[in-house]
Amino acid sequence: MIFKRINELQAGVKVDSFYIIKSVSSRMSTNNKKYLDFTMGDKTGEISAKLWDASDEDKEAYKENVLVKVRASVVEWQNNLQLKIDKIRVSNDEDKVDITDFVASAPDSAEDMYLNVLEFIEKIKNQDIKNIVSYILDASGEKIMNFPAAKKNHHSIRSGLLYHVTTMLKAGEGLCKVYSFLNTDLVYAGVILHDMAKLEEMDASELGIVTDYTIQGQLLGHIVMGAEKIRAAADVLGVDKEVSMILQHMVLAHHYEPEYGSPKKPMLPEAEMLHYLDDMDATMYDMKKAVDSVKPGEMSDQVWSLERRKIYNSQFDKIVLDEQ
Repeated sequence: MIFKRINELQAGVKVDSFYIIKSVSSRMSTNNKKYLDFTMGDKTGEISAKLWDASDEDKEAYKENVLVKVRASVVEWQNNLQLKIDKIRVSNDEDKVDITDFVASAPDSAEDMYLNVLEFIEKIKNQDIKNIVSYILDASGEKIMNFPAAKKNHHSIRSGLLYHVTTMLKAGEGLCKVYSFLNTDLVYAGVILHDMAKLEEMDASELGIVTDYTIQGQLLGHIVMGAEKIRAAADVLGVDKEVSMILQHMVLAHHYEPEYGSPKKPMLPEAEMLHYLDDMDATMYDMKKAVDSVKPGEMSDQVWSLERRKIYNSQFDKIVLDEQ
């Protein structure tokens, strides 16, 4: 038995490792026996795991956001790796492990990213826009520091929402220099506000793990909730109605298509830019995650969020180094 991180797992290997339970459900097998269906994770990724012939005690013991020690075989099922659990127990103090060491987190500290967002707010010249953005950010409180940007897929990591926002702000600043006719106040405000209602759309722990979507999130979604958040802030602050309307439009349009939740397509160049910044940042995050999961010269598994495409980790950097 050997310790393995998830990105090191290969079919046919037996492991004795620590993982966090990101989700768990009790199910019934074809022969009418209970089993627990897990999604387990660490800093390097996620993997499905099965505990066959599970008891009622097992169902009560193993919950989301719990660190467990697992002895298992790595098997392949429908072209994906999976853990077949032989033994499992909840981690204890004698293990001398810290659960935060097993949580996938943003590469930058939450404190540094938050300060970066504040720096961009200071660059906003229009006082009404600045007031709305500051009001909504302040209302988020400590929650934003660890919150992920999604349950799965892009930026579904601890402090993922801040990471998504700060990388978009940096990209937006650069693109506004190229497309100098854009109003940077609107671009920066749109970036900061576009996913802010995810704080109410999802239930997440301090570990940045989403356990479920809230009732409000399921019925309304973060796009509609985000526009309402802007309207409510504008009413409290007494800001210009056009400012409120334009910021609401940017949030409503940032997913572009009705099937992705946007009731309107962008009708402002700044709203169009917001959409592409959001889409680009999400895509680049998922591509980097896929590339990092395999060695140079190998193809990743199919990535659902990228229309089930496989992503190739090129050997270009290695070839260049070898030639020097």
